[in-house]
Amino acid sequence: MNSKPLSVLFTSAGRRVELIKCFVAAGQRLGLTLSTHACDLNPGMSSACQVASQAFAVPRCDHPDYTAVLLDYCIRHDIDLLIPTIDTELYPLALARESFLAAGTKVHVGGPSTIEIVRHKARTMEVLQSHGVPVPRTVCFDSAADIPADWEWPTMIKPSAGSASRGIQIVDNAAAIPASFHEPMIAQQLLKGDEYTVNIFIDAQGELQTVVPHRRLSVRAGEVEKGMTVRRADIDDIAAKLAGALPDAEGVLCFQLIDDLDHGPNVFEINARFGGGYLLADRAGGRFAERLLHQLCKPSDWAESQWKEGVTMLRYDAAIFLD
Repeated sequence: MNSKPLSVLFTSAGRRVELIKCFVAAGQRLGLTLSTHACDLNPGMSSACQVASQAFAVPRCDHPDYTAVLLDYCIRHDIDLLIPTIDTELYPLALARESFLAAGTKVHVGGPSTIEIVRHKARTMEVLQSHGVPVPRTVCFDSAADIPADWEWPTMIKPSAGSASRGIQIVDNAAAIPASFHEPMIAQQLLKGDEYTVNIFIDAQGELQTVVPHRRLSVRAGEVEKGMTVRRADIDDIAAKLAGALPDAEGVLCFQLIDDLDHGPNVFEINARFGGGYLLADRAGGRFAERLLHQLCKPSDWAESQWKEGVTMLRYDAAIFLD
């Protein structure tokens, strides 16, 4: 392609070393010169910040100056594409994406309406169910008294706005539910069966373009550690309904489902961003990173990639040393 050099900024970069590598490899396949930037609260302690071309510190994403700091950096460093990596920064960036675009930076995030839905699990289940997506029974609660009398036990409880498996508990009965919580909680029907992550790409017109599911063979800290890509027509159908339920979704999203032994596939989570398991979809040929870079150069020109079933990922720990 040999277009102008591009600059990509990864926010809340943390340990997303492999995601940066996916973009670098995508740029090489397209013949692009790519400059990678990364930020975090403490970039000196972020492995992803160490592998990026440039890194800098930012305030917490709930700080009122967060988007202003990012926008200033994007303007000064001519950033073409901003890639958020955690859920809590999605909404402020969704609200500010037009300001970034006016400055020449495309923020990879859906619109505020979609982010409002996916950031609250009970709302997510309600919207998906209304569009024919199978979901587990879910209820908001402040105390055990709010749980319906006909509820099935044991059940899962978790924060309504949680992520990375934070705060998840399995409780056997209402008496086992703590007396109080520091944040809104939900109880959710406990599903049993194989778990899948489904990476999808939705174009700027809201049309679902690609669906790459993988079975989660092993999970650590909420992210897939071992997985294998699979093709399933029923998952493709669920993905199409899910995409139609999100009013202004765009770009890369992933969702999780469990193929319950009694109830079949049920969606229980959506992340409106690159997920930790994207590496497997990329390796299999989904190449969503490549598509985003390509759109910056030739928005109307893209050849759909073909991805492979049966590609297996075995993640491991690696180290970066600072001398």
